[in-house]
Amino acid sequence: MHLAYPAVLSVLLFSVGLYGVLARRNAILVLMAVELMLNAVNLNLVAFDVWLRDTLHAGQALTLFTVAVAAAEIGIGLALVLLVYRNRGTSDVDRLRDLTEHPGDDDESAYVEQPATTDTGAGPLPGQVTPAGRTTA
Repeated sequence: MHLAYPAVLSVLLFSVGLYGVLARRNAILVLMAVELMLNAVNLNLVAFDVWLRDTLHAGQALTLFTVAVAAAEIGIGLALVLLVYRNRGTSDVDRLRDLTEHPGDDDESAYVEQPATTDTGAGPLPGQVTPAGRTTA
């Protein structure tokens, strides 16, 4: 078997996956592009395993590990995308740059208690700045 055919196919798959990661804005499409890149690596591992005629079949064993990692990555990645979509209403990667809540959302910062005032109606306390900018004695 010629090694050039699966290697060229692997390079093409990896290039399409890399383009998908860099150009896509939807998080699900980015995850699909990462899967394409992992499948290109798997193709290379199996092709080199066959080409080298390895008796231990290390390339195929590594491919099994890569498939397991890819399955875990897709499971966790899709769970995160669904959680972000539920909270933010979008899965657009460009709009998810910050991890803070947007103003107007129901967040805890709107309910922070203000410091208690010391105004008892008896006038300013000693050392307190009055509205005119003067410090009282």
